[in-house]
Amino acid sequence: MILTIDVGNTNINCGLFAESGLITTFRLTSRQACTSDEYGAALVDLLRINSIGKSDITGTIIASVVPGVMHALVGAITRYIGNSPLIMGPGVKTGIRITSENPREIGPNRIATVVAGYELYGGPLLVLDFGTATTYDLVTADGCFGIGITAPGLGISAKAMWEKTARLPEVEIRKPKSILAKETISSIQAGLVYGQIGQTEYIINQVKKETGYTNLKVVATGGIGRIIAEETDAIQIFNSYLTLEGLRIIYHKNK
Repeated sequence: MILTIDVGNTNINCGLFAESGLITTFRLTSRQACTSDEYGAALVDLLRINSIGKSDITGTIIASVVPGVMHALVGAITRYIGNSPLIMGPGVKTGIRITSENPREIGPNRIATVVAGYELYGGPLLVLDFGTATTYDLVTADGCFGIGITAPGLGISAKAMWEKTARLPEVEIRKPKSILAKETISSIQAGLVYGQIGQTEYIINQVKKETGYTNLKVVATGGIGRIIAEETDAIQIFNSYLTLEGLRIIYHKNK
């Protein structure tokens, strides 16, 4: 089995892949204060809960945008899982060409997500990731990735509103029955969710207009992505595990 680990700003998302496909997923928090022993114990416990022994893990790959957790996490994998992880970075084969002005600025998990989108669905492709930030990444038909749009994530926007206003409450992020809100909670939900839908549709249409890609495939992933994908025809496919799938693909390209 291959253990894929996506270290994001909020969570560490893990996936286990056998030859038949994805077996299970689990997550940890991206806390820099954890030691390698704490990460190791948590990983072994989560594997045990899923009836998987550490000897079943034949390889590990990590993509991280949080450098502060890497020393402890890599130490945990090496000591408790028993293999040396492949780290996403320069020199790792991905199967796509990065044509941006500064490829080193692109997060490795963002690259993994794009790789999965292109390998699974082909191009031209726009990959939307509704995470801490909302990203829109374009891959051409011949596998070139160099164009991306980055916006504040829905969670960040909501948190900023709650923290910067004295009387607006924290609410569940979900679509209300109508945009014509008559009280505070549904008013906030309407602004957040319908606002995100509007942003999503506008950016997708603008990308199509400026590229001329009338056959552009649009794929979404990320925590809040399902809410948005279900409410707009502009998104054709939603895949919860796109980044983990990308890490699996990249691991096999390098092994």
